[in-house]
Amino acid sequence: MTPGIIEHLTTAVMLLDGELRPTWMNPAAETLLAVSASRVAGVALSDWLSGEDDIAEVLIRARDGQHPYTQREARLVLAGGDPLTVDYTVTPLSPDELLLEMEPRDRLLRISREEALQSRQETMKVLARGLAHEVKNPLGGIRGAAQLLERDLEQTPALKEYTRIIIEEVDRLRDLVDSMLGPNRVSRREPLNIHRVLERVRALLLVEQPRVSIERDYDPSLPELTGDEAQLIQAVLNVARNAVQALVESETPNPVMTLRTRARRQFTLGAQRHRLVCDVSVIDNGPGVPETLRETLFYPMVSGRAEGSGLGLSIAQSVLHQHEGLIECESEPGRTEFRLLIPLEMSHD
Repeated sequence: MTPGIIEHLTTAVMLLDGELRPTWMNPAAETLLAVSASRVAGVALSDWLSGEDDIAEVLIRARDGQHPYTQREARLVLAGGDPLTVDYTVTPLSPDELLLEMEPRDRLLRISREEALQSRQETMKVLARGLAHEVKNPLGGIRGAAQLLERDLEQTPALKEYTRIIIEEVDRLRDLVDSMLGPNRVSRREPLNIHRVLERVRALLLVEQPRVSIERDYDPSLPELTGDEAQLIQAVLNVARNAVQALVESETPNPVMTLRTRARRQFTLGAQRHRLVCDVSVIDNGPGVPETLRETLFYPMVSGRAEGSGLGLSIAQSVLHQHEGLIECESEPGRTEFRLLIPLEMSHD
């Protein structure tokens, strides 16, 4: 195969010497591993590529045995700390030269996981919407009857107070049902600064929960994204408010929540590969999300709090879906991270 063809392959291809130092890589390898060939030339592979699966050990076995090896779904960590899942094959060309080929698996695994998650969420939304419409119909009748009764009780203020309570509670239930139906308008797509969104959320939460420290870890180089600022404020607020409430209710010592932004390059959301994705992380040092809730966390009416409506995260996920993004969660005791992933360039319908 000529060098020109290898240069244009989408498969990552790398040549290493007998000491496992790269001597050449094609552009696909540079993109996948987030390095330039010139910077890692002559640098041992283990110095900038590690992970749960010891790739260096496999390469050594291939070199010493002069036998090719293939690893499936190997979990690696890039120099910058980003995880990477790949299928790779190492082929000894000679005792002093190895050919390493890598195919990213993250995209396929992510697509499969997200499609399953979205399918379950859509099923729950259909059920919730059906239930919501069934509830709204009698609510209108109850409110109308209470208003008529209120007129007949003008001369009896004590009884009229009961009709006022009925009307207020009906309105509250109607608002709750509307929340179950998700955002009630189409997102407006306008350029916005995600850090302005986060600063608004931070200011609101500092007033609500002053004893929680809310730290910033922003990437100032992030470009503007296209989206609906009001809806994104609501989505981030729902996620962040969940975090601070968990910190307060669990009486976590020295409660800290961090708002962090990063850029993700060549990132897959759904079945689409995006050149640049905005990663907004809400991180707290609380007790973590109970294992029993993790699979259903974004379903309507699911909450780990006795007084919670179970709608905040469901609404946040709906907003992110309208922005062609999604929310992910990783949690363990002492550290919970919600990642709101939003493409910086949305497609146009």
